[in-house]
Amino acid sequence: MVASNPRVLASLDSVGNLTVRQLCEERVVVAVNGRLPGPTIQAYEGDTLMFTVPAAERVGGRAAYVTQCPIQPGQSYTYKFDVVGQEGTLWWHAHASWLRATVYGALIVLPSPGSQPYPFPQPYAEVPILLDDGQVTGGLPNVSDAFMVNGKPGDRYPCSSQDMYTLTVVPGKAFLLRIINAALNNQLFFKIAGHSLTVVAVDANYVNPYRADVVVIASGQTVDALLVADAAPGSYYMAALPYVSTEGVEFDATIATGVVKYESTLPSLKPVMPALPFFNETATAYRFYSSLTGLRRRGSPAVPLTVDEKMFIAFGLGLIQCPDAAPCNGALGERLAGSMNNISFQLPSEMSLLEASYHGVKGVYTPDFPNRPPREFDYANPDFTYDFGLVQTAWGTRVKRVKYNATVEVVLQKTSLLALQSHPIHLHGFDFFVLAQGFGTYNATAAEKKFNLVNPQVRNTISVPTGGWAVIRFVADNPGIWLMHCHLDIHSSWGMAMAFEVEDGPTPSARLPPHLPTSPAAETTTRPVLTILLFPSVGIRALPIGFVQRDKEIER
Repeated sequence: MVASNPRVLASLDSVGNLTVRQLCEERVVVAVNGRLPGPTIQAYEGDTLMFTVPAAERVGGRAAYVTQCPIQPGQSYTYKFDVVGQEGTLWWHAHASWLRATVYGALIVLPSPGSQPYPFPQPYAEVPILLDDGQVTGGLPNVSDAFMVNGKPGDRYPCSSQDMYTLTVVPGKAFLLRIINAALNNQLFFKIAGHSLTVVAVDANYVNPYRADVVVIASGQTVDALLVADAAPGSYYMAALPYVSTEGVEFDATIATGVVKYESTLPSLKPVMPALPFFNETATAYRFYSSLTGLRRRGSPAVPLTVDEKMFIAFGLGLIQCPDAAPCNGALGERLAGSMNNISFQLPSEMSLLEASYHGVKGVYTPDFPNRPPREFDYANPDFTYDFGLVQTAWGTRVKRVKYNATVEVVLQKTSLLALQSHPIHLHGFDFFVLAQGFGTYNATAAEKKFNLVNPQVRNTISVPTGGWAVIRFVADNPGIWLMHCHLDIHSSWGMAMAFEVEDGPTPSARLPPHLPTSPAAETTTRPVLTILLFPSVGIRALPIGFVQRDKEIER
């Protein structure tokens, strides 16, 4: 479809400080248009979307130092791109430092007028539901002051009895909830008392209708779900609480609430609370994530059956030396790191990867990201959790170069190193087919028999099961450099990321546009802040308790 004329579909009037009074405290945060969450951007499929991020004290756009350098203080930046082949709920957010904690909002793509309508009954109303772990204290990465529903914590928090989101519904009508998990470092359960939800889309891709008592949504993901107001008239809590896939860690065990209120319900009527899952209900999370299937419609892309590039990416936590080999407060005098195939991704500081690629600048990155990890072992086996030889990683800015239109298949394998945990892995620039997922160490012979090559769910963010794996496949038809990273911000800042460099195609529409903007001057560049969480100090030379040294490579 040819995009229509550019339209300004949202007004981002200001980016700046906002004083927020919540939870018995007053804080200053960065916000867009003086509100939390930020404004909703709405487009039709086929539009060319254009909007300007105005001058601000500080803000980061796209993937800082990957596809562009951060927007500099006092500068503005205009985005212009086609919205083609996607319908549903997406979202926009800052991508420098931890600014996306408050600089974010919904991006809704509606069917093009005159095209196929929704593949489900037309809802009475559409309602964005943005979930986050706002007011982060700066302590442990998964411990916030409160979870939020549309910027409000709900009446289970101090000083918040009147600070609660309310959705008023009409009996018998269907409401399309556009649910977005904007939390920095938490996957979330979402449930409404007295009602079930019918999931109809994820990550702006339609799915076969799936009836769910509870929705599970990872950081970065979106879920479109129909809520039918078919309960007895009254008030019902909607609740969001964390899904915690790691044992033995501190986490925010609080619950955000909103209210679904039937019209004409008396204000004095106390809302009904839903029966909630336990925080660590991995079985519930896996059942939801793995039960979704893609809805095939006229024009839907089929799963490519011929694969040009196969990759196996083992990812997880590890330890890395501190700058200049100086000791720091972590185990062995090192610090926590995230890695993919034993490489902790290091962002450039003066030039974006895309600019370096476009202009052929050497020394910014190397196109040699490995297709497999350097050592093979029983990746999900807890016996290797504290294996000293395996937890060591190293910084690198290494990307995987692929030809235009190549079909890429990636096995994402979570390791047991330091912790078993579920991670939401997000790929910029592409949707991908989710062929299969499971627990334990990936076994190709067994897994390939389960590949869904007919109607897999299509996503841009996959929650890889705790101590498990997922297989994704995509067509590299978008030239440029595209980040793939854990959408738990702390892990991304620790280096749990890599990037794909997609070569230009044979036609002008398959190549990067001319006149790519250059970087700001080096002296004005403000590098994103990397927030570091360290192990308690246990000494430099001695191995910590629980670590073992293995001298020989471990066979899988």
